[in-house]
Amino acid sequence: MIKKYGAPSVKKAFAILNAVSAVKDGLGVSELAKQLKMAKSTVHGMTSALEELGAVMRNPVTKKYKLGFTLLEIGRSAYSQVDLKAAARPITEELMEKTRTSVFLGIQNWDHVTILDIVEARQDLNITAPVGSTIPLLAGAVGKVFLASMDENQAFKHIKSKGLPQFTDNSIVDLDRYRKELKRVREKGYAIDDEEYIPGVRAVASPLMELGQLRSAIWAVGFKASLDDKKLKNLAIQTHKTAGAVSRRIQDQLVG
Repeated sequence: MIKKYGAPSVKKAFAILNAVSAVKDGLGVSELAKQLKMAKSTVHGMTSALEELGAVMRNPVTKKYKLGFTLLEIGRSAYSQVDLKAAARPITEELMEKTRTSVFLGIQNWDHVTILDIVEARQDLNITAPVGSTIPLLAGAVGKVFLASMDENQAFKHIKSKGLPQFTDNSIVDLDRYRKELKRVREKGYAIDDEEYIPGVRAVASPLMELGQLRSAIWAVGFKASLDDKKLKNLAIQTHKTAGAVSRRIQDQLVG
């Protein structure tokens, strides 16, 4: 049996990078030490080394660290090996054919979600949006899956800073109820939107897994008139399966 090397310093460095990447305005040494339960001297040494490598950069005024351009270049090289849209397309097309709903592919971009692709339902009246357009991070099912994928404290901090918007009469604006909803999403692997973002529209979203900091998801959307409770339950199952299939295909392409 091969013994795995723990590499504690590497793990600490990545913990710092993950924490910094999650906060738009960056984090200081004291904030990192408190959040990661590390000694300030350890964090200071790690961030200094990472800054020297270009993995993080320090704002001279706020003294806070953000991700550096070296990681940006590494990220570009990694994701140039796989086209997320092309990898997902054949599978999302199958989901559209099975469920007769419009299927979206999107990625989290700070406090909103950017639509990368859409497979429109083959119906006279369907739900669509331009590729490249954005929706708020706290919108409906897709927002739930992204927030559920975060550390619970991080998600709570984001919700507290932004507040829970009331898009429709069905929007969840009670914080305790929303947190319970996120717990269900983590357990089930998908989220449901029952007219919470757009009146008369139901949706199911499921995250793409094991893609590191690339938080992405697919979501299927249809009108409530054609999506009764039984069809919505089936849509949830099919969307979750599709997200798993897309995730595996992307991972295979990255490894291959």
